[in-house]
Amino acid sequence: MSELVTGEAVALELRPARLPSRALAVLLDLAVAVAVYIAVTIALVASTASLDMAAQTALSIAVFVLVLVGGPIAVETLSHGRSLGKMACGLRVVRDDGGPIRFRHALVRGLIGVIEILMTFGVVACIASLVSARGRRLGDVFAGTLVVRERVPVASAGFMPPPPPWLAGRFSELDLSAVPDELWLAVRQYLTRMGQLDARVGWAMAERLAADVAARTGAPVPREVPPPAYLAAVLQERQAREARRAFGGAALGADPVATASPLPPVAPVAPPVAPAAPVAPPPPSSSAAPTAAPSDGRPGSGTGFVPPA
Repeated sequence: MSELVTGEAVALELRPARLPSRALAVLLDLAVAVAVYIAVTIALVASTASLDMAAQTALSIAVFVLVLVGGPIAVETLSHGRSLGKMACGLRVVRDDGGPIRFRHALVRGLIGVIEILMTFGVVACIASLVSARGRRLGDVFAGTLVVRERVPVASAGFMPPPPPWLAGRFSELDLSAVPDELWLAVRQYLTRMGQLDARVGWAMAERLAADVAARTGAPVPREVPPPAYLAAVLQERQAREARRAFGGAALGADPVATASPLPPVAPVAPPVAPAAPVAPPPPSSSAAPTAAPSDGRPGSGTGFVPPA
């Protein structure tokens, strides 16, 4: 990867194209240009048969310059650095700051390409591309451009291998509060890219990360646990704690009555009534129905009716 800094001080990581892909793109462009040149030449010879030799020679030179020099310049200018060969190989010509090229960049690349590609059969361009750290030829150096790869193979990142089953709950009592987020991010990136690293480099990196995590937790790494397995188990324990904290916070703040176990149904109780002074019962009336006498001497104790205060 090559880091380019734009005019807005933004760092761009681009992957420069190397000699094999660039050579294949140039061969495809030359094949298309030569095919167009041959077709135009045949049509021109058929239409200018009545002209003299000097005029035919002048037209042939003009067609050569327009097709083999002006054609690639026009295509790169209009497509912002993507010719047919570069589109087929997934390449693009950009400026040194990562921006799209313009006509002057394509013009300089095209004019110098006549010398280092057409006149020398690509020998000068190959040598310059091999010597350059970014794989640039002389046309790129003078024009201030760079050929980068647009189609980068997607790495199998994002999958984090789980820890071994025999480490489940092994580090549940470990204090992980002192481990910073930067170290957790480094551990996660290592675990997702562990399969892409060299065996020795990956093991050394795992030992270093495990030592850093153990130094923050205050407990050494067990000798029988490999460093990658230790990192995977500790990271899984941290994720489990974060999940319990995130999903258990709502339960802790909920209403304890609503979360409690349901009780058996109870009959509704009437609200208490303020005690009132005893009132003498009204005298019996001949028109009223006879009522039962209270059983214990209190008003309404036998019928459940409480007279108003």
